[in-house]
Amino acid sequence: MADQGEIEKYMYSALDLARAALAKGEVPVGCVMVYQGQVVAQGHNRVNESKNATVHAEMVAVGQLLEWCMKVGLDKNEVLPIVQLYVTCEPCIMCAGALRLLNIPTVWYGCPNPRFGGCGSVLSVHSDRLESYGQQFKCIGGIFAEPCAALLKQFYGQQNPNAPNPKKKSEGRSTGLGGNLASNFGSAFGGSGDGSEYYAAGYGYTEF
Repeated sequence: MADQGEIEKYMYSALDLARAALAKGEVPVGCVMVYQGQVVAQGHNRVNESKNATVHAEMVAVGQLLEWCMKVGLDKNEVLPIVQLYVTCEPCIMCAGALRLLNIPTVWYGCPNPRFGGCGSVLSVHSDRLESYGQQFKCIGGIFAEPCAALLKQFYGQQNPNAPNPKKKSEGRSTGLGGNLASNFGSAFGGSGDGSEYYAAGYGYTEF
């Protein structure tokens, strides 16, 4: 298990990637993967760039890790079970499932994902007894939750040029993600619309 200094160092790196994503108009989530004390893969959300809703930060980093294994001649099946993954927001259900299938042993994350989280917020994909679905993995949240959440709040407080045009119900209420994005952020993460609920998470670590 990594010590506190290492945990913070790697989460800072993930935060830098999240900031880079924000600068590119992407949802600001960053991820790094650490093998034997070395960052060997990293990524941030590239959904808007790729026009592919599955290209989350974790999936970008995993792809880079697999390429690295091939480049250095290591067996991915020996590397993956000892990799540590750091990501600024709790993995969604899709990503949690993928990480479990890959036998990632430990995930460290910043702020929770109350609507789509797959590591305890909505489903517990990481720890549920799912036969033939990879190994359960340990998940520790709350590392620099406030700055991680602040980036998301900043993104959803501005207009996303890549968001779809909202569809209107008869009463005129927006049903799409292209309307009031700040409100949709709050709705998506179980909050009031201003992202303030994230700040309650603080800096304490929580193991799931």
